[in-house]
Amino acid sequence: MTTYHDDIEAIRALTEQNGSGWNAIDPESAARMRAQNRFRTGLEIAQYTADIMRRDMAEYDADSSVYTQSLGVWHGFIGQQKLISIKKHLKSTNKRYLYLSGWMVAALRSEFGPLPDQSMHEKTAVPALIEELYTFLRQADARELDLLFTQLDTARAAGDETAEEFIQSQIDTYETHVVPIIADIDAGFGNPEATYLLAKKMIEAGACAIQIENQVSDEKQCGHQDGKVTVPHEDFLAKINAVRYAFLELGIDNGIIVARTDSLGAGLTQKLAVSRTPGDLGDQYNAFLDVEEISEADLSDGDVVIRREGRLLRPKRLASNLYQFRPGTGEDRVVLDCITSLQHGADLLWIETEKPHVEQIAGMVDRIREVVPNAKLVYNNSPSFNWTLSFRQQAYDLLAEQGGDVTAYDRGNLMSVDYDDTELARLADEKIRSFQRDGSARAGIFHHLITLPTYHTAALSTDTLAKGYFGDEGMLAYVKGVQRREIREGIATVKHQNMAGSDIGDNHKEYFAGDAALKAGGQHNTMNQFS
Repeated sequence: MTTYHDDIEAIRALTEQNGSGWNAIDPESAARMRAQNRFRTGLEIAQYTADIMRRDMAEYDADSSVYTQSLGVWHGFIGQQKLISIKKHLKSTNKRYLYLSGWMVAALRSEFGPLPDQSMHEKTAVPALIEELYTFLRQADARELDLLFTQLDTARAAGDETAEEFIQSQIDTYETHVVPIIADIDAGFGNPEATYLLAKKMIEAGACAIQIENQVSDEKQCGHQDGKVTVPHEDFLAKINAVRYAFLELGIDNGIIVARTDSLGAGLTQKLAVSRTPGDLGDQYNAFLDVEEISEADLSDGDVVIRREGRLLRPKRLASNLYQFRPGTGEDRVVLDCITSLQHGADLLWIETEKPHVEQIAGMVDRIREVVPNAKLVYNNSPSFNWTLSFRQQAYDLLAEQGGDVTAYDRGNLMSVDYDDTELARLADEKIRSFQRDGSARAGIFHHLITLPTYHTAALSTDTLAKGYFGDEGMLAYVKGVQRREIREGIATVKHQNMAGSDIGDNHKEYFAGDAALKAGGQHNTMNQFS
């Protein structure tokens, strides 16, 4: 017996137990509604998806070719359509997640309007989006199962036992659209208690993986902008602990913490680390500071000094009251950050880089793995990189290193369309195509994500439609560029009433009112034109 049939029998027994007052309740209809509502709480989703991620992490440890991927989404509908597309084209959601980007929450979801990625948006917008995403994914389940139930009824009515058996097997083995979400908590939106409270809300909404960065909360910047300010390790570890406590309190014992370091591009710190003994974490953090050695006679009122090995060192303090690190220490600080995070409760790492370069990433990961052999990365395949230019420059350098003739190329102008059909451009595109595979094999990247893809695709598709519709094409711009493609490419939204739940509602009306149900999907529904 399957869960579906077990539910039918259990509800049938319940209706019999409750007598004639429940005569209108059809056990199979109720079982269908149960199947369409597999996940009843966000915590059920968090546990289910945490188990998936842990399994995937173990599989990657055994075989680095089985990495995972996600695309950043900013609305439940976008996330839903992404998973519907994955199931349609790739037949399974296995190893495919969702990413929730703080950047897109700030830019697209704040009541203040578009904001930069500086943690100025409402913190509650983050768990609200997680809940919204899972609402839409669960609705995608309900919709697909509703279509299967309708097909099952049709097969039964036709007496087609072969079709009935096949459709029933699809119902019994149905794969949900619900997948893990890696959710961005920025720098924690305040002190560790604030981080804990927000993490709880995110987990209760369904998040199994929370990404937190080592920037200062009130000075937080986008990872690809200047002016980033990091915090001492003890401050960051307190927030990692806060997230872990949130997971444990809610019973998600295997929840995942992604520790992100921005140290590669961050040249500033808000405060000096507390050091209790030479060589401890605080001392190691402070050792990267840009300092000048002074004597007691050089001291001025208000000076902050560090005493190390009998010497007085004065950190260089900026007008902003921030301290700067020595130039060229970024990679060393990244390595220390990552080792420290993994040794103190983090599960995965995120190294924010300024360009997509496998060997640069691998150089840092090799050093981290000398201490933590199974260290794994979540890597941001960021739209902030100019991928075409970066990889054409990498291809140029590779050809030059191999003694190839690069005289036909201007390295400073490789974005030019004039190079699109050249050997260099083809080599660069192939390196882009294989970047994720190569990065996972060489640089320990377990999960590849694009933070902001659907921000850009929304703008691009809207630009294309507006250009044609308000130009000479008129209605043809929509018909040819959108609707005709939807029909021919099997995009389910062409039947937008069905996608929004109209047919589910009709079936519910029939469950509730029988033949008296007033349904929307009759013969005069214009959606029939797309059958």
